Parts: sequence; structure tokens; C-alpha cells
Amino acid sequence: MLRNALARLRAAHRGRTPEQVGGGRVRLALPASMSATLGCDAVGVPARHGFRLMSHLPRTGCVFADADRWWWIVPAGSDLDLDWPEQVTYARDAAVPGDRPRLIHSPDALTPYTPPIPLFLMVCQVTGVAPSWDAPGTRSVVSAP
Repeated sequence: MLRNALARLRAAHRGRTPEQVGGGRVRLALPASMSATLGCDAVGVPARHGFRLMSHLPRTGCVFADADRWWWIVPAGSDLDLDWPEQVTYARDAAVPGDRPRLIHSPDALTPYTPPIPLFLMVCQVTGVAPSWDAPGTRSVVSAP
């Protein structure tokens, strides 16, 4: 799995190209065979953590990469009540900064998503940050009984 991801990262991927959305951002283009009925956001982590995350997650969806960041496709709204570490970039609608992220991993399933909770916990672990379930000073979306 990791060897395949590295080979795809090094090779020029000839699939669909990212769509320019302005402001130096591109929307990551999912493979045509994927169904993204929950919408798509992207979680960007520093490239130095990419292989470690991929090898430890129980399921990995579509992953895009460039020289600086690896972008994990998650369902829209995966930032609700999660305080992603400072080193992470959360991109709504999978509109990410840059112009050259390439698809390096595509799952065998028809869904492009990496489950956000395991990704969040692993990102916290590799960045050395204690998980926090709500951002400071915000109310939870789900009220307590």
C-alpha cells in the first residue's frame, strides 16, 4: 500500500485534474467512479506525517499529495466539534491551497472518505497534541441531556 502511494506520488498522475476555484485554491477532483453523497472536505497534514498516518489508519479513502501536504478526503462537516491540531489545514469543499496536489491513493470501495474520528485521533497522536472535542469558547452542536 505505501509503496504504491509513493509510486503514484512520484509519477505524474494523468487522471482528472483539480478545478481552479480562485484565491490560489483548487478543488480536489475525485475519481469519476467515486460517490461523494455526503459532500467532501479535506484535511491537510504536513507531508512528513503522511506515510505514518496511512499505515496506521484502519481505512483510508482518497488521499492527495503535493510536496508540502497530504490531503485526506472526509465527509463535509467533519470539523464540527473537533479541534484539529494547529499543524492541520481543514479545507471545506476540498478547496485546498496550491495548484498541484495529485491523487496518490484511491480506495477499493466506492466511497472516497477516510473516517474522520480515527483520522483525527491519529493526527493528534503524530503531532503530539491531546485530542480536544470542541474548539475553545464554542458551544457543542449536540446538546447534553
